Amino acid sequence: MGDIPGTGGGMWSMTGPMWMPGQPPTLAHLLGLHLQPIPLMPALGVMLLLGYAAGLVALQRRGGHWPWHRAAAWALGVAALELVTATGVEGYGMMMFSVHMAQHMVLAMVVPTLLALGSPYTLALRALPLGGRPHRLLTSLPRTTVARVVRSAPVRWILFLGSLYGIYFTPAFGSLMHTVWGHNLMLLHFMLTGCLFFGPIIGRGATPPSRRLAESFASTPLHAVFGLSIMMISRPMVTFFDHPYPAWHVAPLHDQAVAGSIAWATSETATVLVMAVLLLRLLRRPADGGSGRRTEAAAVPWHITRRVPRKSH
Repeated sequence: MGDIPGTGGGMWSMTGPMWMPGQPPTLAHLLGLHLQPIPLMPALGVMLLLGYAAGLVALQRRGGHWPWHRAAAWALGVAALELVTATGVEGYGMMMFSVHMAQHMVLAMVVPTLLALGSPYTLALRALPLGGRPHRLLTSLPRTTVARVVRSAPVRWILFLGSLYGIYFTPAFGSLMHTVWGHNLMLLHFMLTGCLFFGPIIGRGATPPSRRLAESFASTPLHAVFGLSIMMISRPMVTFFDHPYPAWHVAPLHDQAVAGSIAWATSETATVLVMAVLLLRLLRRPADGGSGRRTEAAAVPWHITRRVPRKSH
């Protein structure tokens, strides 16, 4: 896609197969189904939904049961992913900072939170044949050095919170958005780092809920500062959106302020949701003096793990 005369570079200099809307943004245009020529993120959502459904079917065939609210959370997470990548939001997100920020916040905070509530790791452990190679690999994965490093709080904070400032407050944003592939890589990065950040916090691992609650609370100011910084900056923060479509009459600074308010409101809402879930789990902890730790393997149905008695001779 070449530069449009009179509009400069930025969004108009993006390259690669893409669809960019020509009509002014309305709710119907934003939420209407409209796939890109290469719908990478929507395809990922379909794969996540089918994989989860396959796990449910396998578990049911083995006689296991699965809480409906976990499946509902996973389905809502996939629906949120499709909402911002398989609709007009994807196209308008390349042309308006506010729409892009809404897409970013949904992918980085809303989708990972809902997917984590779906407990996919537990489902995989219960659906896979006990003792098989896939089950053994999945069980040993959290104990590997790489997994421990990636799941550590410093690494997760740097990848998730650091990228908020590293992408938008440096030329990295324009470099990534210059091509469709860079744009998709950035969207995938937002989602993966969000899953990496919220997964250990919301997941049902060995870390006490009180510690997870403290970590979630500690991240709140950094989320708020990011959104408020965008709102308060009196100059264009990223030059990519400096030249909006003339017929839309979009003021870049006003649209930037809207983007900041979306970032602030979404991050606060997601953080409150996470803290509410953790607080509820903390209140439901058994008062037996135990640590409340629960391994994912403990979720395997009893009739699958019990030993078969030897025959007497």
